[in-house]
Amino acid sequence: MRGFIFTRFNPSDDGRSNFEKLLDLFTQLLTYTSGDVSEALHWLTELDKEFQLTSEDYGIGDFMQELKDKGYIRDNEEEGTISITAKTEQSIRKRALEEIFGKLKKSRIGDHNIRKSGQGDEQNAETRPYAFGDALEQIDMTASIRNAQINHGIETFSMQQDDLEIRETDFKTQTSTVLMIDISHSMILYGEDRITPAKKVAMALSELITTRYPKDTLDIIVFGNDAWQIEIKDLPIYR
Repeated sequence: MRGFIFTRFNPSDDGRSNFEKLLDLFTQLLTYTSGDVSEALHWLTELDKEFQLTSEDYGIGDFMQELKDKGYIRDNEEEGTISITAKTEQSIRKRALEEIFGKLKKSRIGDHNIRKSGQGDEQNAETRPYAFGDALEQIDMTASIRNAQINHGIETFSMQQDDLEIRETDFKTQTSTVLMIDISHSMILYGEDRITPAKKVAMALSELITTRYPKDTLDIIVFGNDAWQIEIKDLPIYR
C-alpha cells in the first residue's frame, strides 16, 4: 500500500553538505573583505559562535582543512599568510552571477545574433547552390546526393559542382565590453558600502561574458581621482 510520510519542515536542511553551506558564506565574506582570507575566517568564526553554524563533528578547523585539500586556499610560507586561489576567484564570480542573474524572469531570446547569414556555428533551414569559397563542412550531403540522382540518374553515381547544395548558417558577431567601476569617496560616503554591490555586479557580468560569450572582449576600468585598468581575476580582492 502506497502512502505518504509527513515530517516537520526544516529550512536549514537544504540537502547541502556542511562544507558547501560554509563555503557559500565564506565566499560572501571574501567579497566584503576584498579577498582577505584571515579576516573572512575571523568573521566566519564569530558568526559560528553566535549562530552555531558548525557541530562537534564538523568545525571551522575541518572546514579550513577541506578548503586547502580542495584547492580553494593556499599557504604562503614565505609571507606567513593564507591567500585564495584562481578556483576561489571563479567560485566567487559564479556565485555573484547566480545571485544577480539567477532569478531573472523569462524574456527575449538573445545570443548576439544579427539579421545576416554567413559563417557561424548554428545552421538554419535555408539552402543555396554551392559557390566558390564555401567551406566543405557547409555542404548538405543529403540534398547534394539527391540532386545528383535527379540530374544524372541512379544507374551510375555522378556528382558535379552544380549538384552541390550549401546549408546556410547564422552569422554571430563579437562584442567588446568596457566595464567601469566607481571607487571614489562617494562610494563609501556616510558609512554606506556601495563598492561591494558594484563589485558583485562586475563579477557576475564578467563571469557571464567569459563563459557564455568566450569570443567577446571585456576590459575593466576603475576610477576615482584617476582611472586605470585591472584584470578580471583581481575583482574579488579589489578594494
